[in-house]
Amino acid sequence: MDRQETDLFVVGGGPAGLAAAIAARQIGLNVTVADGASAPIDKSCGEGLMPEGVRALRALGVEIGERDAFAVRGIRFWSGTRSVAANFPESPALGIRRTTLHSKMVARAEACGAQLLWRSPVQGLAADGVYHGNTFTRARWIVGADGASSLVQRWSGLDRGVPASARFGFRRHFRVAPWSDHIEVYWTHHGQIYVTPVAVDEVSVAVISRRSPARVDQVLEAVPELARRLRDVEATSVERGAITKLRRLPRVYNGRVVLIGDASGSTDAITGHGLCVAFEQSLALANALKANDLSLYAREHRHLARKPWLMARMLLMMDRYEWIRERTIRIFEECPHAFESLLAMHASSVPTARIAGAGLTLGWRLLTA
Repeated sequence: MDRQETDLFVVGGGPAGLAAAIAARQIGLNVTVADGASAPIDKSCGEGLMPEGVRALRALGVEIGERDAFAVRGIRFWSGTRSVAANFPESPALGIRRTTLHSKMVARAEACGAQLLWRSPVQGLAADGVYHGNTFTRARWIVGADGASSLVQRWSGLDRGVPASARFGFRRHFRVAPWSDHIEVYWTHHGQIYVTPVAVDEVSVAVISRRSPARVDQVLEAVPELARRLRDVEATSVERGAITKLRRLPRVYNGRVVLIGDASGSTDAITGHGLCVAFEQSLALANALKANDLSLYAREHRHLARKPWLMARMLLMMDRYEWIRERTIRIFEECPHAFESLLAMHASSVPTARIAGAGLTLGWRLLTA
């Protein structure tokens, strides 16, 4: 068996793993990344990158060109004939194909000097390193970035957390000019439909539902106007499916093994915050590695998770209970400032106390509406 050595071994070459690799290279660590897939890696998701995520990408040195993505100005909620929209308060979000984002991150990781091993699945961990293929790589630190069903999480004994609440997602792309510069969220009895512009001539349509299977074409029929827009339009990708989970872990590191991204706990995709949090976690992890103290990362990880967790719980209440959803959309329609404030909290760095306070205020209005 071949033997190698590195400072940091990252298991998983998706966006979270690449972000961890880039951040670690920026502080001078030697980094190896291994993944069983080939680049670029695709995944079923809404493909909207919130403003916080765009800023974190810039801090990682990943530049997204104008032709690579579509600038998204805000979010619009639809429920039946009711709708309400608000703009992001500071800077736009981006709609970007997952494969495009991954390619950009691969290029940045390579330029930083990270060693990227594709088609190299990891078979297990040892006390001082990682087994992959016919190689054992000794590593000072091991990062698990292998998703919500993380093997690293299990191998390191970090999988003892709150049981996950799971929903099902499917996504397709359509060759059509975006009719809005907002991410449109259609609320139906099936779940949510997300329409995200990803190019000047293409949109991404994602469906998230508690029901399985709830395929894109099936759920579109619940929104006749949207179904009409996409009827006879060329599909530019095959339909992909995934499971999205809401789960928190009591610990995110054990000895030299540390988790990042969905492997470290996940929020339901309803928040659109998954990638943003992973990118911010990578910067926090680099600071902790530089200080040789993973407890610093654990503390910052808890802080970064609070807002998406609160947002997920609020939005999932709207998903589960139709009367809450209908009253909420009506309140937002009658008082657009309330929706603008919620979006500002969702897309900006604000104290979680303000989010909790906004939730209580909204709850009171729901009860008295």
